[in-house]
Amino acid sequence: RAQNKSGGSIMSMQLKLAAAIAAFTTRSAAALSTVASPTVASPIVKNVAVPGLKNGMDYVKIGESDLIASKVCMGTMTFGEQNTLEDGVEQLNLAFDEYGINFLDTAEMYPVPTKADTQGATDRTVAAFLKGRKREDVILATKVCGRSDRIDWLRKDKSTAAVTREQILESVDSSLERLETDYIDLLQIHWPDRYVPIFGMADFSPSLVRETTSFEEQLSALKEVIDNGKVRYIGVSNETPYGVCTMVEMAKRDPDLYARIVSIQNSYSLVCRKDYEAGLAEACYYHNVASLPYSPLSGGVLTGKYANPDNLPEKARLKMFPGFMERYLGSQNEAAVAEYGEIAKEVGITPCELALSWCYHREHVASTIIGSTTIPQLKECIGAYDIKLDEETLGKIDKVYNKYTDPTKAY
Repeated sequence: RAQNKSGGSIMSMQLKLAAAIAAFTTRSAAALSTVASPTVASPIVKNVAVPGLKNGMDYVKIGESDLIASKVCMGTMTFGEQNTLEDGVEQLNLAFDEYGINFLDTAEMYPVPTKADTQGATDRTVAAFLKGRKREDVILATKVCGRSDRIDWLRKDKSTAAVTREQILESVDSSLERLETDYIDLLQIHWPDRYVPIFGMADFSPSLVRETTSFEEQLSALKEVIDNGKVRYIGVSNETPYGVCTMVEMAKRDPDLYARIVSIQNSYSLVCRKDYEAGLAEACYYHNVASLPYSPLSGGVLTGKYANPDNLPEKARLKMFPGFMERYLGSQNEAAVAEYGEIAKEVGITPCELALSWCYHREHVASTIIGSTTIPQLKECIGAYDIKLDEETLGKIDKVYNKYTDPTKAY
């Protein structure tokens, strides 16, 4: 009997402990998750009829902000290098007037490839465009440069680029001056201050970790420019799950000290999916950080124009700037691009339309950043928003993806 009593007592304690653990787990899960999450990361909140699209332009809310942005965003990084100021203004006017786009993205270091003698030309093009618009009708995004030992022409004292408080404050003031406006809707860190494997590098290596500006310094400086009325919201670019989760949790814990990120701008395309989908997609979904993919055509490679290296267009970016974005020209990537091109042919659309339609309508994506150097290119790119791929085509795409999962990686 004594043994039974003791055994019963132990069993009772185990049951109580199990119940306590279950209750704690439930409370913790509830605290970490969102309530009644939508089935897509950034649901469409409205559709507007526009001259250039038969199905109209859709709009989404950007993360935790009150920004209602078009599903297509105008990239501007060629303005001032491959495009003149007049070209850029013409493109932006067409996108906004004919296609309902209300969102554009620039950066302090643009145009690319970044150089001291052209830096700022993109912003001056955007400023010329803004003069013909009501400021409140344009969602203006820009970026403060990430850490670079090479870029030493952005700051007045010729310091190399870093995401410090001093440089963030100077960057914002200089951007506002070039853009000829008194506020920025979305300020993004172009790439992290810390070591992160980006731009085609191999995966994370602890031996490459370096001293860096703390998250505390970065987020408090970004809170400062928001509190000063110079910036409305902040985001990141070329970030990782670690960076996103750390920044969001800091802002949740101390909202009076740290600004909260609302968006992430990372490379995302048919040939550059795994980094986002494998970890970032989940982190951004639960933290309500809107995905703004850049390079959906992988530097133009997914259009198919680089298929014959002996007959490249004279103004093709990767021909004009040897070594720039060379990660898109490897044999594995070329093979993947060829197979995606065959799928486009079977469907009866261009490779460009296939790649952009796929990206535009992905459940992870809020707004896709596109870029063109000519008006016909721009019309094709935005026009692809009208195309929605069927399940059979998406299945074929996934088969190629399983075969060529990460063809742009430098392994």
